[in-house]
Amino acid sequence: MEALFLFPEARRRDPAIDAWFAQGDALRSLVQPWYERLRDCGADVRDLIHDGRPTACVEEAAFAYVDAYATHANIGFFCGADLDDPAHLLEGTGKRMRHVKLRFNRMPDEAALCALLAHAYKDMRRRLDEPRPRH
Repeated sequence: MEALFLFPEARRRDPAIDAWFAQGDALRSLVQPWYERLRDCGADVRDLIHDGRPTACVEEAAFAYVDAYATHANIGFFCGADLDDPAHLLEGTGKRMRHVKLRFNRMPDEAALCALLAHAYKDMRRRLDEPRPRH
């Protein structure tokens, strides 16, 4: 099993996330409903600000983040390279991470993105439930 990106300090509904969205940026507002969907994936979802970005975790294992840039917003997935993506929403070439870009004039298919969010959550839940080697 690959190492997971763990944040023991993650907690249920970190108020710093709401403060990040409250800054009034239009692209943050664009991605906010999607972050709320990440939070709603399960009762075990925790979050925190990591590297200046709202980050969603299953328990303490990061599975997704959002960010806003000058011309687009991203929903990123920490194990995105391993996710099934039949709608081909994911971008990136890194070893593990992938992201979906959101733009006001070019939004991804909503049903496909909802399915991807749910899949990323379930994938991380599965990874956490796998037996881990003891050191």
